[in-house]
Amino acid sequence: MMDIKTIGIIGAGMMGSGISQVTALSGFEVIMMDVKDAFLQRGIENIKRGLDKMLEKGKITSEDKEKTLARIRTTTGLEDMALADFVIEAASEIKELKLNIFTRLDEICPKNVILSSNTSSIPITRIASATKRPDKVIGMHFMNPAPVMKLVEIIKGRDTSDETFATVKSLTEKIGKIPVESKDHPGFIVNRILMPMVNEAIFALMEGVASKEDIDTAMVLGTNQPIGPLALADLIGLDTVLSIMESIYKETKAPKHQPCPLLKKYVDAGNLGRKTGKGFYNYQ
Repeated sequence: MMDIKTIGIIGAGMMGSGISQVTALSGFEVIMMDVKDAFLQRGIENIKRGLDKMLEKGKITSEDKEKTLARIRTTTGLEDMALADFVIEAASEIKELKLNIFTRLDEICPKNVILSSNTSSIPITRIASATKRPDKVIGMHFMNPAPVMKLVEIIKGRDTSDETFATVKSLTEKIGKIPVESKDHPGFIVNRILMPMVNEAIFALMEGVASKEDIDTAMVLGTNQPIGPLALADLIGLDTVLSIMESIYKETKAPKHQPCPLLKKYVDAGNLGRKTGKGFYNYQ
């Protein structure tokens, strides 16, 4: 099994910065990459806020915080992934973007390095086809927010080796997460079940079944969920929800996976949820 000391993470958004926080806190050196310094700075600020919350709750010490931050270096050059022993791609949920990243990573990274994707819906077999190492390509789907949520879905592509799977499962446990294995089917486990529920909540809002507040309250109190589906969509990002729904629908053609027109309208208007200050709810 590979000796992993340095983990490269592509993307400094909510997922990328969250995964960087988790892995650095677990003792790994981290190279966090994004295309702009401003994105990287925002990612570091997210990590600092996350560590401060843990410090306030007594989960870590001030020394833990400083050591964690010291383990994270940032870069705008994908070429720096050549220094990583393991890579986690956490870029936007756009198939063409991910395929391009994996093609370049295959050229940049040593041949023994595993390339994993945090994709929430794009088939791993398709991502692996962009490389010459399909046996070392795998899905490693963290839940949002990554520092808090314990689950990681591990998805083998058609050619992913058992050794690669075992390495990723071991790494997942080393960073304090609980792995579950999913087949390479559209949406994997969580989003296959979750996204149709979120989508149906948006249909209920569009059709005037109830107000957004009452839909969320009903689901929280009636099904014991910690957050309502519309508020959850705002947290995930409505553009991400739409991308996931479109990806699953493209693969399955099942009517239950067809995105609600109201979701598309919100995305077209740029109201993407918490990250833009406005979605189904106003956060400004």
